[in-house]
Amino acid sequence: MSQVTPETDASIKFRSPTIADGAEMWRVVTDSGVLDPNSCYMYLLLCKDFADTCVVAEHEGRVVGFVTGYRPPTRPDAIFLWQVGVDAAMRGCGLGKRLLAAFLQSSGAAGAARLETTISPSNEASKALFASVARSIGADMTVATGFTEADFPADGNHEAEELYLIGPLDPTRTEQLSP
Repeated sequence: MSQVTPETDASIKFRSPTIADGAEMWRVVTDSGVLDPNSCYMYLLLCKDFADTCVVAEHEGRVVGFVTGYRPPTRPDAIFLWQVGVDAAMRGCGLGKRLLAAFLQSSGAAGAARLETTISPSNEASKALFASVARSIGADMTVATGFTEADFPADGNHEAEELYLIGPLDPTRTEQLSP
């Protein structure tokens, strides 16, 4: 895979995932060493049933990043971003922000008034990414309790997850983000 630079950014294509992308999304997660690993089956289900609220980034025919999300049934005015994964070879070139832009512009996000996500307190990179997106679209960002450490299994291997709320989402502002 060639190194992505500002001159080759156009070579990254953003699209809805297909079932064929599920295993590659799982690979990005397991190779990352930092994302919560879920079963490959979960990524296959996301690609099959939630493709309109998920986005993959493809470079030279290979999945190099993705965003997964859904519309919460009890909060239809929200779009929840569950996981952002970027291949190690693609980190540091702004792919995460471009994936978020594509996510906010996806058909599944249409009409959402706010973006929701959870971030662990120690994940400075994700907090900076979401703060940058909020600033770029002129939206407020608030942080609330999401899940406490006690909500996770007692093995003590999971930090709390704070709930980030970004909004209101203005379609004219989110369209200005460049995927």
